[in-house]
Amino acid sequence: MDIALEFYSPVHQIKNKLFDEKGLEVFIKRDDLIHPIISGNKWRKLKYLLKKAQDENKTHLVTFGGAYSNHLLATAAAAAKFGFKSTGIVRGGPVDNNTLFLSRLHGMNLLFTDRESYRDKPAMYKKHFANDTDAFFIDEGGASPEGAKGCSELINELAQTYDHIFCASGTGTTAAGIINGIQSHGLPTTFHAVPVFKNSGFIKDEIDKFLIAPVDYQLHTMYHFGGYGKTEERLIEFIKQFVASTGILIEPVYTGKMLFAVYDLAAKDYFKPGSRILAIHSGGIWGLLGMKDKF
Repeated sequence: MDIALEFYSPVHQIKNKLFDEKGLEVFIKRDDLIHPIISGNKWRKLKYLLKKAQDENKTHLVTFGGAYSNHLLATAAAAAKFGFKSTGIVRGGPVDNNTLFLSRLHGMNLLFTDRESYRDKPAMYKKHFANDTDAFFIDEGGASPEGAKGCSELINELAQTYDHIFCASGTGTTAAGIINGIQSHGLPTTFHAVPVFKNSGFIKDEIDKFLIAPVDYQLHTMYHFGGYGKTEERLIEFIKQFVASTGILIEPVYTGKMLFAVYDLAAKDYFKPGSRILAIHSGGIWGLLGMKDKF
């Protein structure tokens, strides 16, 4: 089976009084529209991993994530669509929620493990699947050179050049891929990563290990709102206003934090007037299912 999706990821301009006052043009690449579930960077990171599994005649995808992991759900949906079996190793004790329900509905078997064991993913994989010759290891979030390769293709799709490109950052794979794409095309674009973790200094090492060559980029580490999966009232209010004024659905774990950073930096005159800015909507809107009580 051909590992491909019918592709749709347009670029839309975000009109806002703030951007008009600052002389900025701000756009958003709608990777959330690629697929209802296998959306955004989830598809870009999985694409070449699935092709590799297929080339190696592997039929069982094994991956990792937390109880509200969009990556688990996307992998389950991709496995169902492209004819693989799937297993998700879930960090923490047995729970049930909407994300895991949808993962199960797509045929994914779930194995729960304590947080200490979860830290050593290769050991967990070996423990459960050492004798499964059909099994194929996919790291948490799809972190891999293949994932970075898929994300680099985003730059191929852009019809114009931007002064700045922003993306939320978790594993660093998406950021590395986009940076590689910018380098490959010789663009004068500055890349900005917005880590969603607290104490995220480690993310530079994670990004750098997937780069095709060393390059400067910007890390904005002050927009984590308490850490991964954490939020604050000002972020929730921003998301409410953004969705209501644009019709573009975002969530508080990734894209919401990244867009808050773009708006905040614009208000603080971080960008030169006349700058063209592209924000990457990395999908993952199912993350809203675990955050409903925040709204």
